Amino acid sequence: MPIATVNPANGETIKTYEAMGEQEIERRLQLAAATFRTYRSSRFTDRGRLLLHAATLLDEDREDIARTMTTEMGKPVKQARAEAAKCAKAMRWYAEHAENLLADEVPADADVRDSGASRVRVRYRPLGPVLAVMPWNFPLWQVMRFAAPALMAGNVGLLKHASNVPQTALYLEDLFHRAGFTPGCFQTLLIGAGAVEDVLRDERVRAATLTGSEPAGRAVASVAGDMVKKTVLELGGSDPYVVMPSADLDRAAQVAVTARVQNNGQSCIAAKRFIVHTEVYDAFAERFVAGMRALTVGDPMAEATDVGPLSTEQGRADLEELVDDARRGGAGVLCGGHRPEGPGWYYLPTVLTGVTREMRIHREEAFGPVATLYRAADLDEAVLIANDTPFGLSSNVWTRDNAEINRFVRDLEAGSVYVNGMTASHPAFPFGGVKRSGYGRELSGHGIREFCNITTVWQGA
Repeated sequence: MPIATVNPANGETIKTYEAMGEQEIERRLQLAAATFRTYRSSRFTDRGRLLLHAATLLDEDREDIARTMTTEMGKPVKQARAEAAKCAKAMRWYAEHAENLLADEVPADADVRDSGASRVRVRYRPLGPVLAVMPWNFPLWQVMRFAAPALMAGNVGLLKHASNVPQTALYLEDLFHRAGFTPGCFQTLLIGAGAVEDVLRDERVRAATLTGSEPAGRAVASVAGDMVKKTVLELGGSDPYVVMPSADLDRAAQVAVTARVQNNGQSCIAAKRFIVHTEVYDAFAERFVAGMRALTVGDPMAEATDVGPLSTEQGRADLEELVDDARRGGAGVLCGGHRPEGPGWYYLPTVLTGVTREMRIHREEAFGPVATLYRAADLDEAVLIANDTPFGLSSNVWTRDNAEINRFVRDLEAGSVYVNGMTASHPAFPFGGVKRSGYGRELSGHGIREFCNITTVWQGA
């Protein structure tokens, strides 16, 4: 993929960029390593002051950067504004809480004495330059949930962003520089995917984090494993959305629509598989399909738009292949199921029923506004269907029965369980998955400690 801004609403190429050459990459790696040697010793109060300034600047830039994101990857502009606001919120949260999250830990007195020490403490120390390989779907938020904790921990960041959001990538570097961070604290590498391995193998890069596809995660994890470097991977999901008889059906169906089409359906934590108890299946399906049909598909810059275009032409083609494969296998189409007339990479909100295990869409992530609807005979079958996926990022459960809630929380194979609500990320809560959704956690105290050297300091008498 060329490094370029291509408007998915009309296919127009707006701006292209030359990939950085070896000399420029080397210059930036040298700068990152040199900056880390001094930045790692900076005070939390100083780091926090800079991050708060960056948050203020982002608030001031919100409208401009929202329109940039929408132009580059097609999300409705009202959602882009919300994404920018969420980033500023996370920056302020880490500026306030990082020092406490990384405070020294002191073992129990009995354990200290038993070890023969006069004093023992556990200290969190930064690792060094961290490479972040980030996706286009939340081009600001995905980066910020790495950058804010990493910078507050005393690390420095190297961003390899998706090639179709170069303006957003460059904005991020500029934002941190304008806030007062020295240039080596956060740098954007305008490079293609083929250049990632050499950067990751460089000894000055101490760790990596990736959000993206499973193949991309495998590639980064393989190289990092060969170099014995820490990684955190978030590789997408096919989240279940389970509706049981005691649920508030009107509310569950209303939220289901948003949960499926947020960000034009291109979200790792979007609900994708809707598993409904047979007692309420027909009633839920009627409400859900009506809600999907009522969505406004169109210009993402228009305030009334609910669903914009998919980010790339290839992304739409991939989605069409999944739907067509399901059709050939006998799946029914309750709404949508095709692209609308006109320019741009649009796809209509779609609901499929009668999906079987033999269909690709049952086991692959549908990255676009396509929902699959399943009928479950009872709680056991609902759990079975929910876990019948290679992914395990998040999950959604709608029930007012406490016994059912406890069962789902115990048995669902996912990094999160949201009960009577839609999955969302928050800076105070850990985020990540299991199975092929990856490993490690972002956000919260767990996320800021992922790229720290957890050091035991033992002192004798």
